[in-house]
Amino acid sequence: MNDLLKIAIAPLGSCSGCDVALVDIGEAILDLPKIASIVYWPTAADGKIEDLEGMDSIDVAIVHGMVGNSEQERVLRIIESRAKYIVAFGTCAYIGGIFGLRNAIADAGKILRTAYVETQSTENKKGVIPSITPPQYEVEMPKYYDFALPLRELCRVHVFVPGCPPVEEQILHLVSALKNLARTGNFLPEGTVIAGDKSVCTECPREKPENVTIKRLIRRFELKEDNGKCFLVQGVLCMGPATRSGCDARCIKANVPCRGCFGPPSDVKDQGAKMLSALASSVYADEEKDVGEEGIA
Repeated sequence: MNDLLKIAIAPLGSCSGCDVALVDIGEAILDLPKIASIVYWPTAADGKIEDLEGMDSIDVAIVHGMVGNSEQERVLRIIESRAKYIVAFGTCAYIGGIFGLRNAIADAGKILRTAYVETQSTENKKGVIPSITPPQYEVEMPKYYDFALPLRELCRVHVFVPGCPPVEEQILHLVSALKNLARTGNFLPEGTVIAGDKSVCTECPREKPENVTIKRLIRRFELKEDNGKCFLVQGVLCMGPATRSGCDARCIKANVPCRGCFGPPSDVKDQGAKMLSALASSVYADEEKDVGEEGIA
């Protein structure tokens, strides 16, 4: 391929931390203008949905964020109809991310009421909740969905880059793949996940016994003295056993337990079920009373 690649970077339901990660790779980002033209990136430059609609084709769409309302789905549908390759960039696009917590409620009305009325930090005595069609304005707001949806629930995704946000090594891998696409016309195989295949435990520097035994789960701040052993051994919940490697255990090296942002390893379908299985097989109690609401909660 001799022409510059046309790349769109599209945020959906996102905190834009993924945008920051993209520009946080140092001098390597200077290679992009040599092979590509960024035709759409509303976080970095003014861009409207109409601009996206006016494009005939896009070579690669790097999409971050989940789909949580009708406007976000509209943007994704436009991209889907124009992009040769779609990259789900970041945990939210990959598996729903932190926004996926609202799926436990799965009711748009309850979610909005919780956010705008019921939280302790909210001062909203009149109980005003955003409306799709506010009566005092001639405007229609996007419809808020019951669920936060990852991209693959709605469209075909070619490459996944997990992480909250993705780390430098992953982004450099993606940039290398884009260079190869520009040079040869060949991209990564469909379904590629730019991350490791094993669990975070394989990268963890903490001391791990042969058998992990958990007698009581506590929160991180309740750990009076960190002895450098596996967090689970000390009773602190860590998602490492059920999370894909590739982050170099960055959080754990900063003394923060893994929270699972890389999603499940390649041989695991349900990350939550895998973690529950790991916990269930590690719980130990001398007596039944040791494992109760106080002991494990």
